[in-house]
Parts: sequence; C-alpha cells; structure tokens
Amino acid sequence: MTEPAYNIRHFAAFAATVRHGSVTRAARAVNLTQPALTQAIARLEAELGCALFERGASGMTPTEPARLLAPRAEAAIAHVGSPRVTGTQLRAFLALARAGSYAGAAEATGLSAASLHRAVADLAVALGQRLVDKRGRSILLTPQGERRARGFGLAMAELRAGLAEVAAWQGKAAGRIVVGAMPLSRARWLPETILRFHGLHPGVAIAVVEGSHAELAGPLRDGEIDLMLGALRDGALLEDLAQEPVFEDRPQLVMRSGHPLLQSEKPMGAQLAGFPWILPARDTPLRRYWEAMMRSAGAEPPDVGIECGSVLTVRQLLLGSDALTLLSPAQLAVELEAGVLATLPTPAPVLRRIGITTREGWRPTAPQAAFVALLREVAGAGFA
Repeated sequence: MTEPAYNIRHFAAFAATVRHGSVTRAARAVNLTQPALTQAIARLEAELGCALFERGASGMTPTEPARLLAPRAEAAIAHVGSPRVTGTQLRAFLALARAGSYAGAAEATGLSAASLHRAVADLAVALGQRLVDKRGRSILLTPQGERRARGFGLAMAELRAGLAEVAAWQGKAAGRIVVGAMPLSRARWLPETILRFHGLHPGVAIAVVEGSHAELAGPLRDGEIDLMLGALRDGALLEDLAQEPVFEDRPQLVMRSGHPLLQSEKPMGAQLAGFPWILPARDTPLRRYWEAMMRSAGAEPPDVGIECGSVLTVRQLLLGSDALTLLSPAQLAVELEAGVLATLPTPAPVLRRIGITTREGWRPTAPQAAFVALLREVAGAGFA
C-alpha cells in the first residue's frame, strides 16, 4: 500500500496546540514561529474541510474533530520519533522498505528513483543513522532502518485512523479495514462477516490480504494490516501482539472419495502411517497437532512428502492420489458436499484455537471495532 505524503510538521503543530491550548506555547514547543504554526493549522483545516479550534481570548479550544484526531496525531509523532522527518522522506523510505529496491519504490509511488534516493539520503542525514545497505540492485534495511520502517508504518496507521474518524464525524466515507486472512478464516467466517458488515457499513472499504501467519505477522506489526484472523500461536512468543480466541476448530482426516481408508470407521496410527501425507510446514500449529495425533494413536509421525499450505493445491493433490491431510471440513465444504472428497474422524482428538490477532495496544476506529464485534457474532452463530 502506497502511503500519502502527509505533512508531519502540520500534525505536530496541531497536536502541540491541542496539548498547550495556546499558539504561543505550542510554537515554542515545536520550534516554529507563531505565524508558521498558525499557517500550518490553517492548511490542515483546509485539507480536512473543518475547523479544528475555536479561537478566543482564552486561547485555542479544540473542536470535536480535533479531539478525535489529536490522540492519533500524538501517537503518530511518537512513532516517527524525530521532528526532523518530513512527510516526503517518510513516504519515500516506507516505499523503499516495502519494495526492496529503488526501482520498485519508484513504480509504487510514481516518483523518480532519483527523488527517492535523495529523500532517503536526506532522511539518513536528518536522523544521523545509516538506514539501508545496497546489495546489487536491491537494498537491505539496517537494524536502525528496520526500527524506523516499523515506527513510520505505525505512524501512518495512526494518521489513517485519525483521518477516518474525522471523516466519519463529517458523515463522509468512514475509512478502510485491512484484514490479514490465514487459510481457515477464508472458508466461511470471514466471507460471512464481510457480507453482513458491508450491508451495515457500505461506506467502509475492506481489503483482504491472504497469507500464512509468518507472512502476515510482519505487516500487522508494521501497521500495514489492522487485524489478522486464523489459528492462534503460543502467546509467549508474541509479546507485542494480542490474541483473542473466538472459536475452536476440530480438523478431520480428509481424502479422496473411494480411498481405501474409508473402509475403517476409526483408523489407527499404523494404518495412517502407511499413506502419504500432505501437510503445512513444521512451524504451523496444524503440523504440530498432526504429530501429536499420530503419537497418541500409537505411531511415530511418518515423513511428510509434500508440504503445502494452499487449500486449492491440497485439494487437487488429494483428488489424484491416496494421500491424506488434516483440515477443517469447512475449508473443503464444496468438495465434501459434491462427494469428491471424504472425511473421517481423527483417532485422537485434534483441537485448535481460532481467533483474532491485533497489535498490543491497538485502538480501533469505530468501524474497525464494529467489524471485530461482528466477527465474534458470526462465529457464535455457527458460521465458523
């Protein structure tokens, strides 16, 4: 997602004025002249199309939209971490960090590679840090660059949320929700939630980013997505993420129709070990549940010949072989109803927690909070 070139200094001037209640004190706090600060606020008000302050003899009193925006602006400035950073530099560096090359960043932003080079170089000088290392035509972020990229991404997430709240107060389009969807959530839970939510909030855009936990956790931490849905992980390993269990999933053995194993009502471990398996990678909860299931059934887990996390690919592999997998029936509902695939209960119980993962301390906008509430409601109604 390409970020707009927000004027960070305008937001800093605005936040300081809310905090101090006086143009004089705010100008001193952000090292601006009073005319420059007044002009910054006027420009921000023009961009938003609403007054942020009531001017009076007693000072600057924030209006309702200002009270909505101010906490987001303060959080964004804290994430940026330096008054020397400009919106142009921030946008250029985020584009470079996400694209991995100046050419890719130029394509994403429409800016020239030379402009991006200059903005990132100026940012490094302003911060006094080396942010990138060049590797041929690509770049790698330094440790300082990685920390800055995450902070900048979170700053942009806060500003987007604040501007969405102001827009909602004005009765305009109320923002955008970006959902990271792991495989199980895509079967029924997320689609049903989106359908219901869109009927209630047609002005809110929803974007779904598909991927595994490993692929989505980084964008969640960086503020590129708002929440992640799917199998929950060991909480001890996710100190900066908050997990909320919403429902429990009971995967079953899945195979093609007519599979030899279907002659057994409840196959045991030795039988299961004799067939090829298609399963996700070792670091996934489902793979660990499968290993525990095999041992509980009296067999050592066999080698997994095909590792795959794509339900579409797994489906085709099952249809053309005697391979087995472990999946939720909801993920293959169409194939099971058509009779081309079949399920059997597992010889030992397999239970996994499915839920919502967000950044620790995440403050959702009203539409985002409504979406999360609807996720809980849909799961409770049996659509998970």
